[in-house]
Amino acid sequence: MRALRTILAFVFCVYLVPGLAAAGIWAARERPANWREAKWASSELLPDPAKSREARVTIFAAKTGGMKGAFAVHSWIVLKPKDGARFDRYDVVGWGQPVRRNGYEPDGYWYSNAPQTVWEASGTEAERLIPKIEAAIEAYPHNQRGAYRMWPGPNSNSFVAHILRTVPEIDAVLPPNAVGRDYLSDGGFYHFDPAGDLNLTLYGLFGISAGMKSGFEMHLFGLVAGVDFRRPAIKIPAFGRIGS
Repeated sequence: MRALRTILAFVFCVYLVPGLAAAGIWAARERPANWREAKWASSELLPDPAKSREARVTIFAAKTGGMKGAFAVHSWIVLKPKDGARFDRYDVVGWGQPVRRNGYEPDGYWYSNAPQTVWEASGTEAERLIPKIEAAIEAYPHNQRGAYRMWPGPNSNSFVAHILRTVPEIDAVLPPNAVGRDYLSDGGFYHFDPAGDLNLTLYGLFGISAGMKSGFEMHLFGLVAGVDFRRPAIKIPAFGRIGS
């Protein structure tokens, strides 16, 4: 019984308390009543493609809409080849064909929430990565109508996480509040990244991740707690990274 009480106290303090606090803070914020009232315009984080000739890869994340925004972000990836006339945005949505290309502004607000840059590469590194990323997008196994599942996945974050796992040269992990990122798109229970990361999960419901990219993480029902040693930070459920 002592062990059970210890586990329950751990879950309460580490996962439930931050989740409830985030929900309270989010509920007090002013938010658009529906998607029609939300802001979707460019945040102007990306340069003008007519003036920036170099190739670029950018991963964005922004708080999602409704009460989900208290706990989760929506992530997407943007590509531009060298001398490309525009940025191409790829993300997954919960209606129609899941994978969308240029459905929204490349660096647009998401339900009035400003995007944050998760990772970015430019120049020759981006040129090398773009064909691999495009192949990963094409191979995404959940791009059929009805395949989207908000929780525990496959969702928008599962899609971007699939790209990161397929193209391990991308030295990044999604934010800890990217709910659905730990759902493995191949239906497996583990994934080993050549950089040294090991991910163990039961369909994204609970598991652990450890390695150079992830640091050490424990995920429970989509909520992630952990620590990043390489870029010192703690990872708090619902809140995301606190640190560098």
